[in-house]
Amino acid sequence: MNGQFTPKFFTLLKQGISRKQLGIDVMSGIVVGIVALPLAIAFAIASGVSPEKGLITAIVAGLTISIFGGSKVQIGGPTGAFIVIVFGIVQQHGVGGLIIATFLAGFLLIALGLVRAGKYLRFIPHPLIIGFTSGIAVVIFSSQINELLGLGIDHIPAGFVEKWRSYTSHINSLNIYALGIAAGTIIITASFHRLSRMVPGSIIAILLSTIAVYVFHLPVDTIESRFGEIPGSLSLPVIPEVDFNTMGSLIRPAITIALLGAIESLLSAVVADGMIGGRHRPNIELVAQGGANIISAMFGGIPATGAIARTATNIRNGGRTPVAGIVHALTLLIIMIALAPYAKLIPLSCLAGILSVVAYNMSEWRQFVSILRSRNLEILILLTTFLLTIIFDLVLAIEIGLLLSCFLFMKRMSDTFLVQGAIVNHKREDELFQQELNYPADKVTLYEINGPLFFGAAQQFADTLTDLRVKPGIIILRMRYVPFIDATGYHRLKEVIRSFEKQETCVLISGVSEELMKDFEVNNLFTYVKQERVFKEIEGALNYVRSELIC
Repeated sequence: MNGQFTPKFFTLLKQGISRKQLGIDVMSGIVVGIVALPLAIAFAIASGVSPEKGLITAIVAGLTISIFGGSKVQIGGPTGAFIVIVFGIVQQHGVGGLIIATFLAGFLLIALGLVRAGKYLRFIPHPLIIGFTSGIAVVIFSSQINELLGLGIDHIPAGFVEKWRSYTSHINSLNIYALGIAAGTIIITASFHRLSRMVPGSIIAILLSTIAVYVFHLPVDTIESRFGEIPGSLSLPVIPEVDFNTMGSLIRPAITIALLGAIESLLSAVVADGMIGGRHRPNIELVAQGGANIISAMFGGIPATGAIARTATNIRNGGRTPVAGIVHALTLLIIMIALAPYAKLIPLSCLAGILSVVAYNMSEWRQFVSILRSRNLEILILLTTFLLTIIFDLVLAIEIGLLLSCFLFMKRMSDTFLVQGAIVNHKREDELFQQELNYPADKVTLYEINGPLFFGAAQQFADTLTDLRVKPGIIILRMRYVPFIDATGYHRLKEVIRSFEKQETCVLISGVSEELMKDFEVNNLFTYVKQERVFKEIEGALNYVRSELIC
């Protein structure tokens, strides 16, 4: 088996894991499992599904990712990034549609891994990632206002603006107890690490708020009052029924889940590599993420990916092998079986407080501000993606963001492209060239082409050469700094050569690399310019000119 498709866990099993490291990984897994408990429940509720679906996802998907993934320390499960897209799918297609979309996304992720797309996803522009991540953070926070303030709104509008109008119109129904629990949760969750790094503040907040609600009978909504009992076991897996009509309506959300899952999982793996000095295997990581989503859907779960915060928690607690991720999943399973009757008592305002901290951590506001301070078009990508995520939806934001990024890339590539004439620019080398040949510019001239000759620069190339005031008898196109030419570039190059030939100007091409020479043959360029007039070095073109051949 190719090394890049071998799970890290299998490699470590062959190499052996020391007893000391095994013990550390077990303890780290238990801590991460405890950290993941409130997050899994909160992410599920915020996504519009019942709380046990978050636990199911963290258990089955987390176990799959740890066993079959390409990272030693990756922790998988539901994440905040999926809340927006999952909520939208549930609103439009129901929970059944979400399960099918997750199932399809799993196969798309596997396909991405098998075609070795892992190394290409790193080219997603940073402003785009910060844009939609910050947008998701704002949407998550805005979706929790009802629970944070205890407004008791039964049906909250989906639109961002409409949602805040609903909040302001119901502000008189604010529940002071819910607000107090939420505020206390935010303070404890955000600051408890100063007292202890082993015990997560979110767990302390849940314990204190649940006990307070139970003992003092506080009038706030709980998981039980909203969703009823939490099942204490996993149901048997079922393969979702998928027909062509269903697939047609859900393929777009499935693609978004797959793309978002791939980006976040590989980002998490890259961050983890930097923390431990390791190197993940991106392609098998994508395959594992795909398998995890397929299995999660079969158990009735929601989309899963690599979780950056939980992965970092694992590393900080000493986790260095997938054993920690496996123990994390088993810890959640034990908690689900043993403590489900008590988890239903958790107040929703407490979970909203935890999600508010998650939203703040997701916002990446420092990087957001840093990009805003730059003076380039990346600000447009950032703000467009950010605003589209908030006002419309994540799918549209990613699509438009990628489109803008492509245009920005093409503009920058075009800006670096130059066609410089020997006489016009008065370069010393070019002056020596003219003196050595002892020809005036209307007889022989040289033009240096710098940069890739692609569709974004092809018209500039053609315009520069066809608008020459003086038509020389021989023109040398020097391409030593041309890394590649695309189809549009070849089309324009052929037009230029044909135009010069009609004016009885002989075209010579020099500085052609081995790779370009092969491309010339493939693109039939030698039918426009004779092969003996194409040279690897400038000396060949100079010798041709010295021989004073008549074209």
